[in-house]
Amino acid sequence: MSTFGVSNQNPNKSTEVTQPPTDSVSSLCFSPKANFLVATSWDNQVRCWEVMKNGTTLGTVGKAQMSHDQPVLCSAWKDDGTTVFSGGCDKQVKMWPLLSGGQAVTVAMHDAPVKDLAWIPELNLLVTGSWDKTLRYWDLRQSNPAHVQQLPERCYALTVKHPLMVVGTADRNLIVFNLQNPQAEFKRIVSPLKYQTRCVAAFPDQQGFLVGSIEGRVGVHHLDEAQQSKNFTFKCHREGNDIYSVNSLNFHPVHHTFATAGSDGAFNFWDKDSKQRLKAMSRCSNPIPCSSFNNDGSIYAYAVCYDWSKGAENQNPSTAKTNIFLHVPQESEVKGKPRAGAGGRK
Repeated sequence: MSTFGVSNQNPNKSTEVTQPPTDSVSSLCFSPKANFLVATSWDNQVRCWEVMKNGTTLGTVGKAQMSHDQPVLCSAWKDDGTTVFSGGCDKQVKMWPLLSGGQAVTVAMHDAPVKDLAWIPELNLLVTGSWDKTLRYWDLRQSNPAHVQQLPERCYALTVKHPLMVVGTADRNLIVFNLQNPQAEFKRIVSPLKYQTRCVAAFPDQQGFLVGSIEGRVGVHHLDEAQQSKNFTFKCHREGNDIYSVNSLNFHPVHHTFATAGSDGAFNFWDKDSKQRLKAMSRCSNPIPCSSFNNDGSIYAYAVCYDWSKGAENQNPSTAKTNIFLHVPQESEVKGKPRAGAGGRK
């Protein structure tokens, strides 16, 4: 239902990013240093926009784009904010020196599509995860991987908060690595969720991680044996008997609350410590496949587009528009609430 002229595509009155991709968005990531937003897409392109912020007013301008040979699935920035890495169905990872205007070069290869990647500044290494059932660590000065780590199944998602790395694979495996010893598994866990893993996010304090699945549920998992009583799962992105995938998990960089985004077209903000939902946003007319906070948490970017979960035959050309929106979170949406029994301390 559309009210006050706000389209069903954008019920949260978010700012629309100009010149969006021509096909569904697979990943979004903000520069760690400035308000540059990168999106990868099924149209084989990697695009970058500069986001201008004036109070709560946002504007965007397209900065640059580069292409892969096939759909692009993942992206990450180098910690200095100069360079973007992207990987996808062409089985390669490209390094794009975006700020210097340089050409993209291939820096990593796999034997199957590259599903996720991360830059690890503490090790000066790039880590890439693929459907070829390997993780590969790359020193960018060398053409061969510094180390190849076998995985039990295809990599679906990975998250790094040094020294913690968690990799979610097919068959509900969650493999935990201590990056002080990256060539050995630290722990292997079966997901606390019953169905396929879609996304993982390491706690900002490196003490555990979140996992989201296709069953509209998130698991909160602490690594310390003494903290196991704090582990729980909760339902989200469900409406009546309809269950939607949790596609994206992002911790707020300041308040350490987190956002979930799902195939129901909604995004919500949560506080794991008080086990509360802080804010439920209105549903968009298409799924949200990916999202990202900027470096200070003052902007939340999310894509609204068909997620291909029901195949090509269910893509409706009339609603197939791809959008990327920018939301300015209010403090009440993302700042955690005091725990019950904490004497009302803020």
